[in-house]
Amino acid sequence: MTAASLRGASGEFPSERKSILILSGCLCFVIQSRKRYEEKSRDMITQVRAKKHLGQHFLKDLSIARRIAESLELTVPTDVLEIGPGMGVLTQYLLKDPNARLTAVEIDHESVDYLREYYPELHLVEGDFLRMRLEDLYGGSFCVIGNFPYNISSQIFFRVLDYKDRIPCVVGMLQKEVAERLAEPPGSKTYGILSVLLQAYYDIDYLFTVDETVFAPPPKVKSAVIRMRRNGRVSLDCDERLFVRVVKTAFNQRRKQLRNSLRPLIGKCDVADGNEENKILDDRPERLSVEDFVRLTQFVSKHLVTSEQ
Repeated sequence: MTAASLRGASGEFPSERKSILILSGCLCFVIQSRKRYEEKSRDMITQVRAKKHLGQHFLKDLSIARRIAESLELTVPTDVLEIGPGMGVLTQYLLKDPNARLTAVEIDHESVDYLREYYPELHLVEGDFLRMRLEDLYGGSFCVIGNFPYNISSQIFFRVLDYKDRIPCVVGMLQKEVAERLAEPPGSKTYGILSVLLQAYYDIDYLFTVDETVFAPPPKVKSAVIRMRRNGRVSLDCDERLFVRVVKTAFNQRRKQLRNSLRPLIGKCDVADGNEENKILDDRPERLSVEDFVRLTQFVSKHLVTSEQ
């Protein structure tokens, strides 16, 4: 529709047609602004070189970034720690959240320079999350979020466990296979060490799958986003350090019955006496729930071989 076709006989625009022109102009402005914003975001991806040794794959889909940020579901002002912000595709939405008191940790010098230029308002700490004393950043509790590098995602979760009493919520994007493993219940072939250790203290939700095409450079596998929320378990009814050792030792030989895989801890423990307490040793580790591993740890603590005591 042209401007000439909207004019009346007097050559002037009727009020209704003026409104149509104004709305059309506003719509064109919004579309063009959105296009420029998306083009700018795509340009951002090319301004920092992805480094293979850091496991960097920069997310370029803004709708997914927004969805990840919103998955924190903050309802009150909360300290939030973003791991590996890269070029800020997720950071930009966290900064807009009125309840997120954001701090970002980045190890890549090039990304740090970029973030300081484009997000001067961001509280940015240059360093390695895995080596950092997080109590120096926060005196109380804080949530964790990030697009976690594939090569250190497991280490990040072990680090979260170190601060489980301070971290009530984690939202992370990681390799799909690892995300499925963490959220799996007992009985699955992928249920493993981290599944047990994290589920002991967190309720884990698999939120959604992310296609490899939305990253630059694209990874070879799909990704997924999970959310972990601290459950009500304050402590385990066993020696928690021994609990970790039992879980790791059991899964080191996951196809064996526990009576065999746990020999480094309990030796050739007699299980032929019909005692109900001992029957758990006939199982394989992937069949045990967190509660079962707690009972197993209690059993192991009574039968540790002399060199382990």
